[in-house]
Amino acid sequence: MYVRGIRGATTVENNEEGPILSSTLELLDNIVQENSVNPADISSVFITVTKELTATFPARAIRQMDGWDLVPLMCSIEIDVDNSLPNCIRLMVLVNTEKKQDEIRHVYLKGAKVLRPDIVKLTNS
Repeated sequence: MYVRGIRGATTVENNEEGPILSSTLELLDNIVQENSVNPADISSVFITVTKELTATFPARAIRQMDGWDLVPLMCSIEIDVDNSLPNCIRLMVLVNTEKKQDEIRHVYLKGAKVLRPDIVKLTNS
């Protein structure tokens, strides 16, 4: 068994609690479905947001999901780099799995597709 990182990112239109929580859930749901993830196999989830997203903690959305109450979650601010993608939520899901590195499916939604067009192209093929 290996610990593998599953990356994902999405964007929101505004700094509002509802969109931040719903976009976080949408992103995690996609990661879970694409990788057949069981919450009991999750080591932890690291969540970052860009500096302008201050309305809520994205981890709140994950805490409300069935079976995710014991998964360690950590929120942080993404490094503020000039000309970086604004209003962005990123996840790094660390999962215990038998999958090989090239079997992991990373998920990029909405405006975050520009972050990794190589991966988006692979998943949309």
